[in-house]
Amino acid sequence: MLEKLAKQTAVYGISTIVVRFLSYLLTPFYTRVFGPETYGIVTDVYALIPFALVLLSMGMESSYFRFAAKAEADGERVGKAKDSPEVKAQKRRLFASCWGMSFYAAILFALLVIGGRSTVAGWMGESYVAHPEYIVWVALIILFDVWGMMPFSRLREQGRPGMFVLLKALNVSTNVALAFLFGFLGLYDSTFGVGWVFVANLAASLLTWLVLLTTVDRTLPKVDWALMSVVLVYSLPLLVSGIAGTAGEFLDRQMIKYLVPEGAMAQLGIYGAITKIAVVMMLFTQMYRLAAEPFFLANYRKSDFVQMNAAAMKYFLMASMLIFLVIALFKEFFALIVGRSFREGIFILPVVLGANVLSGVWLNLSFWYKREERTGLAIRITGAGVLAALVANWLLVPRWGYYGAAWGRFLSEVVMVGVSYALMRRYYPIPYDLKRMGEFVGVALALFLLGEWAAERIAQPVLHYGLNVLLLAGYAAYLVWREKIDVKAMAKAVLKRG
Repeated sequence: MLEKLAKQTAVYGISTIVVRFLSYLLTPFYTRVFGPETYGIVTDVYALIPFALVLLSMGMESSYFRFAAKAEADGERVGKAKDSPEVKAQKRRLFASCWGMSFYAAILFALLVIGGRSTVAGWMGESYVAHPEYIVWVALIILFDVWGMMPFSRLREQGRPGMFVLLKALNVSTNVALAFLFGFLGLYDSTFGVGWVFVANLAASLLTWLVLLTTVDRTLPKVDWALMSVVLVYSLPLLVSGIAGTAGEFLDRQMIKYLVPEGAMAQLGIYGAITKIAVVMMLFTQMYRLAAEPFFLANYRKSDFVQMNAAAMKYFLMASMLIFLVIALFKEFFALIVGRSFREGIFILPVVLGANVLSGVWLNLSFWYKREERTGLAIRITGAGVLAALVANWLLVPRWGYYGAAWGRFLSEVVMVGVSYALMRRYYPIPYDLKRMGEFVGVALALFLLGEWAAERIAQPVLHYGLNVLLLAGYAAYLVWREKIDVKAMAKAVLKRG
C-alpha cells in the first residue's frame, strides 16, 4: 500500500515540480523588476490570499474526500460496486453540495470586499490607499480560485492526476506568460505598477476555472442542506483549524508590516523573497499532501493505517532532511535566484527550511484525527500554534525584523507538532520510530553545522563547496545504509516501469 502512496506522490510530485518551476520563474523576475518595498506588496497580498481561500473553502476539500470514501464503503456493505450508479449519484450529490457551499460563500465575500474596497485599503496600509483598485483585482482572483477548488479536489478523488496537473500547468503558464508580457511592454513602470501582477493572475484564474467546468459532468453547485448538516459537523472544526493554521503562516508577514519601526515594506519584500527560495521544501510537502490526503482518508483497517502512517512519517522525514541539506549547504547559490537587493536576507533560509520541515511533520500527524472524524482536535493544535506565533513575533520582530519573523514561524510549528503529538499519544497511539527519526534529524543538523563552521574557515570556494558535496553525499549514503535501502533494486524497478 505504501508503494501506491509513493507512486501517487511521484506522479503529483514530478508534475507539480514542473508546474511550480514555471511559477518559480516569477520570483527572480519580480525581484529584479521591483525593489524590496514594492515587492513587499506582492508578498503581503500572496500571504493573505491563502487565508481567504481556507476561510471560503470551509474545510470542504477534506470533507469531500472523507464522505466520498464513506459513500463507497456504504455501497460495498450492501453489495454495490464503487462505480455503481447508486454510489456515483451519492458522490455527485456530495460534490454539488460541497462545491455549492464554497461557491456562494465566495460570491458574498467578493461583493463585500469590492463594495468596501476603500475601507479595506485603509486597513491594509498606505500602499493600498493610493490604489484601492488592487483590492478589486485580488478579490476577483480569490473568487475564481475558490470556485475551482472543489472541481480540483474531485479530480484528485477520482484518481485523475494527469488532468489535475494539466489544468494547474495551464494556470501557471498563463500567469507567467502574461507577467513576462506585461514586463516586456513596460507596464510595470506605469502608475498602475504592481497591479499588473494581479491582472495576470486573475486572467489565469478565470481561464483555468472555465476549463475546469468541462470536468464536472454538468454538475451544478447546489447545496443539499440535509447532507450538509452532517458534513458541516465534520468540516467546521477543519475550517477553524485551517484559519488558525493559515493565520500562522501569514502572521509573520503582518507582524513585519505593523511592528517594524522603519522600512517595514522593504523588510517584508526581502522576507518574502527569501521564503520563496525554500519553495523546494514546500513543493515536496505539497506533492506529498496531494497524494497522502485521499490515500490516508480512505477506509483502511486501523492496523493498516497505523502501520502505514508510522512508516510514511519516517520516510517523509528522511527525504525532508535531505532536501534541507541540499538547500542549506548551498544557500549562497540559491540566493542568486533573487535580485541583488534581496540577498542580504539569505542567512534566515535555514530557519525557514526548518519551519517547512515541521509543517510536513504536522501534516502527517493530522491524518488520524481526520480519519476518525475528530476534527475538533485540530482547533487546539492550530490555536496553540497561532498563540505561539503571536507571542514570538511580538517579542522578536521589533528587535530582529524579518529574522525574528522567521524564528516566530519556526517556534509556532514546533508548538503545533508538540501538541499534535501529545494528542495522538493520548487518543490514537501510532508507533513512530522516534529514536530513528531523531537520529536522521540530528545527523543532518550536525552535517549542516559542520558545513557552516568550515565556511568561516575555508577561504577557497572550491574547497568549501567540495566539502559540502561530500557532506551531502555522506548523508545520502548514511540513509541508504541505515535503512538498508536496495538502491540497485529501486533503480531496476524505476527503469522497468519506464
